[in-house]
Amino acid sequence: MIELAVDDVVTTHDEARRHEREPLLVLDPLRAFLDAHGLGAGPVTPTPIGAGHSNVTFLLERDGWEGVLRRPPRGPLPPSAHNVLREAGLLRKLGPTEARVAEVIAVGDDPSVIGAPFYVMGKIEGHVVTNTVPPELDSVDERRRMSVELVDRLVEVHAVDWRAAGLEGFGKPTGYLERQLRRWTGLWEHNRTRELPAFERVGRWLADNRPESPPATIVHGDYRLGNVMMAPEAPARIVAIFDWEMATIGDPLADLGYLTAMWFEADDPPMMMELSNVTRQTGFLRRDELIARYEAGSGRAMTDIRWYQTLAVWKAIVFMEGNYKRAVSGATDDPYLKSFGDGVLELAERAEAMALGG
Repeated sequence: MIELAVDDVVTTHDEARRHEREPLLVLDPLRAFLDAHGLGAGPVTPTPIGAGHSNVTFLLERDGWEGVLRRPPRGPLPPSAHNVLREAGLLRKLGPTEARVAEVIAVGDDPSVIGAPFYVMGKIEGHVVTNTVPPELDSVDERRRMSVELVDRLVEVHAVDWRAAGLEGFGKPTGYLERQLRRWTGLWEHNRTRELPAFERVGRWLADNRPESPPATIVHGDYRLGNVMMAPEAPARIVAIFDWEMATIGDPLADLGYLTAMWFEADDPPMMMELSNVTRQTGFLRRDELIARYEAGSGRAMTDIRWYQTLAVWKAIVFMEGNYKRAVSGATDDPYLKSFGDGVLELAERAEAMALGG
């Protein structure tokens, strides 16, 4: 469980003003907001959940009700990043589709309530698998089934008719890869704390070898094992996909590239930046098996998958450097983020080996 600092959760805005940093939650106005939406009664008990390295997520408990609140981290934040209101709007549009998403039940678009925009979604029971597998799913067959579910649900997301879902204007269906290179180069300028020549070299390789995209789909942007919830009992099945903050309309192979680039097999060398290490265990599919299953399910060719995997690691450099910058600036107490300094260098070496190693 993530430990709260003394200034993370306060009771009133007057109390918040006595601290140097902005709070993450202000309980009295939050309670009034929940009351106005008919969500439980009485005092609010918040508990941080999830990894907590990006947007901040709390389980909220009160008499007769439980829900989950999601808000941006403390600033300073890169332009257009951590837009939880955009994320909430997407989840509401995806609710009637085949995509597995949580129900958004209230949106706080007034930052004066807790100090930032936020939304509240219904609580879903299940397991988020990162570094341990719950006993109910801890067998060779169930680990394989988790892998299969992960690929099949991604195929399902990419099959959603985004125009019919009302997502015209949510993203531009053409030019996605070109915009990705431009946007993440700009974010690097905002996030970086040092020179990193390998990042520049990989960026040039990506620009020089950019493939032609297949027809556009919804793109999750951070699709991995740790961002889905498995049902609480066997057989393994995904009941919800979380963390849609980077979603857009674009090239679906960017999701597969990211999923497989961040997927570690038993004989892979250890890395500091492993977001989940359970996939090293027997039963989990190997990267080539994930790719083959996606190809069979989606009908899309995998000719350029190395390019998409390299893009994923290159983007992770930018994202992790931003988290490291927040840690060294004092915007977060998360000790894990302070280790990102060396982890970013490791990612840069990996991206360069993928791009230029043949």
